[in-house]
Amino acid sequence: MVSETMSYREALRAGLEEALIQDPRVFLMGEDVGRYGGCYAVSKGLLAQFGAERIIDTPLCESGFVGVGIGAALGGMRPIVEIMTVNFSLLAMDQIVNTAATLRHMSGGQFNVPLVIRMACGAGRQLAAQHSHSWENFYAHIPGLKVLSPATHSDARYMLGQALADPDPVLIFEHVMLLNEPGTVPQSPDAPKEKALIRRTGTAISLITYGGNLPKVLIAAEQLQQDGISAEVVDLRCLRPLDKPTLLESVSKTHRAVIIDEGWHTGSLAGEISAIIMEEGFWHLDAPVKRVCSAEVPIPYPRHLEQAALPQVAQIVATAKAVMEGR
Repeated sequence: MVSETMSYREALRAGLEEALIQDPRVFLMGEDVGRYGGCYAVSKGLLAQFGAERIIDTPLCESGFVGVGIGAALGGMRPIVEIMTVNFSLLAMDQIVNTAATLRHMSGGQFNVPLVIRMACGAGRQLAAQHSHSWENFYAHIPGLKVLSPATHSDARYMLGQALADPDPVLIFEHVMLLNEPGTVPQSPDAPKEKALIRRTGTAISLITYGGNLPKVLIAAEQLQQDGISAEVVDLRCLRPLDKPTLLESVSKTHRAVIIDEGWHTGSLAGEISAIIMEEGFWHLDAPVKRVCSAEVPIPYPRHLEQAALPQVAQIVATAKAVMEGR
């Protein structure tokens, strides 16, 4: 099968372009998605290609245009709503949590909300405390939503199309530190969107992660291999619903686990995954589960402090070794 080389940003754009070509019900709207080409240049050129009726620049009004997206979905359209960065989604929290997530339940199954919301997330670009969040766990907490975190170029390319085929609201978190990275995109998706994947096989310890941390975890796994530790890397891909069978199968093989999550340690998605392993895989464990998360501080602006606050390769390696040594 022939693969194509492109950046993560280009893979996201290719997914958008394909969706717009294949289905006339699909349109994109959000702040600066049209003339400016998107805050991160993902939608650059789409306005000229598809016109202002399908690439819609909105006012600075997240609650308003997310609400319009919900209405359009109820009316038979397939809207893609871009929220510039994850912190701005707080302004639309009521629309997402109280409306989009609940309408199927509240209507007794009579209405679906086939809405896709894309948003940039993560730290590393010195965007300071208000634009550097990893709040995927906020939304992974909500019944009625599906939450995706594409970490590879293949997922960046194909997850949007899979999300648009879903009758329920889907949130896609795109990590800003992946955008410029080059990679290969195959001619078809790696797996259904709700399936976790083993990105590297191993026998001694499971390193469980998602999104922007996957490249760091793969580097850490390679370093551990050089020290004789065979690390398996689990890419969750879908954070709600979690693919528990794949997760537990990996831990039952390796008998040890470290969860790497850019969210803060307290209340993190890593805590939920750890609880799942303890509740459903405890008897497979040879050591306690450990977590590598961001420091319990607002993300700093200075680069050296920002990097110190985030999970890094050396920290992942040290934590994995500590688990192997029973510390």
